[in-house]
Amino acid sequence: MRRILITGGAGFIGANFVHYWRRTYPADHVVVLDSLTYAGNLANLQEAQGQPNFRFIRGDIRDYELVRNLLIEERLDTIVHFAAESHVDRSILGPDAFVETNIVGTHTLLKAAKSAWLDRGPAGAPSPHRFHQVSTDEVFGSLSPVAPPFTEETPYAPNSPYAASKAAADHLVRAYHQTYGLEVTISNCSNNYGPYQFPEKLIPLVLVNILEGRPLPIYGDGRNIRDWLYVEDHCRGIDCILQQGRVGECYAIGGDNEKSNIEIVELVCRLVDEKMASSATLRPRFPRAPAASGRSAKELITYVKDRPGHDRRYAIDGRKIKQALGFTAAESFATGIVKTIDWYLANEIWWRQVMDGSYRQWIDSQYGPRAESAVVSPRG
Repeated sequence: MRRILITGGAGFIGANFVHYWRRTYPADHVVVLDSLTYAGNLANLQEAQGQPNFRFIRGDIRDYELVRNLLIEERLDTIVHFAAESHVDRSILGPDAFVETNIVGTHTLLKAAKSAWLDRGPAGAPSPHRFHQVSTDEVFGSLSPVAPPFTEETPYAPNSPYAASKAAADHLVRAYHQTYGLEVTISNCSNNYGPYQFPEKLIPLVLVNILEGRPLPIYGDGRNIRDWLYVEDHCRGIDCILQQGRVGECYAIGGDNEKSNIEIVELVCRLVDEKMASSATLRPRFPRAPAASGRSAKELITYVKDRPGHDRRYAIDGRKIKQALGFTAAESFATGIVKTIDWYLANEIWWRQVMDGSYRQWIDSQYGPRAESAVVSPRG
């Protein structure tokens, strides 16, 4: 039985991991630490709140004393580190927050883990532990259209402040293993999609804009290629690493679904049009959607100036995790995108609240402004 700390567990991938872990290992003790920035949503954890073996803490990963005391008092033996600033556009406009959270925050976690797990044991003997760093394929830079996919041996070559901050964090994690013996693993994943994703990322942004009849902005020529991984497959991959992965190793987790941005947008347009055409209830719910008046969502596509440092292609070679740990993605893009669209259609209240600011107002009324010290929820 593990006692696990999930940082960033109220965010998109973190919340999906919380639900996956509690379903798969119901006897494990799960603690979520999240500062509830704009992308962290306590509503993502509604199913877990008040349940046995679950605790939520609003706090900052840069708070060394908070993290160290938490590891000791809760007798935690595993950290799965999702907490990060992750939007490339935001990193271009304001890189400081990415340095603070992704680099300084990760280093603070590592220091606290070293103190709690390595420095306190009898006669210096470390307690059993694992620190898992959740990273990204963006640390590897950009691929040409004909280049082989990234592997665990691909040199780091980040091209955005976001990617650089994640690369630095990865190097710190590796250094704490090599220097101090901290038991770590690292995973580099491809683009995730699925439930609970904040509507600034491509798929939920396109979907919501279609439903609202807003333009669908496409950077450059729309031919930038990404590998797409359904979020629950990502959670399964991390589980495989925690259960079977070798300490000190890195594992690339991909979906084997390379698609260009324009392919994704056109596919979402077609699927939403089809759902609107076949449903008498969707048309009155979303009257501004083009399909509500018999038009095509593709008419909303608008090409805009490309962003600086926009990597052309990412792709992951997942042979190592498949051969060493037996992991392959279970969800095809064709099935995963339908599940994702269905989730957003069924959870309109969720995405409207996170977009109009009412969720943030409620959080601040319950917990106080984010700048205040950490607030601890009642134990489950």
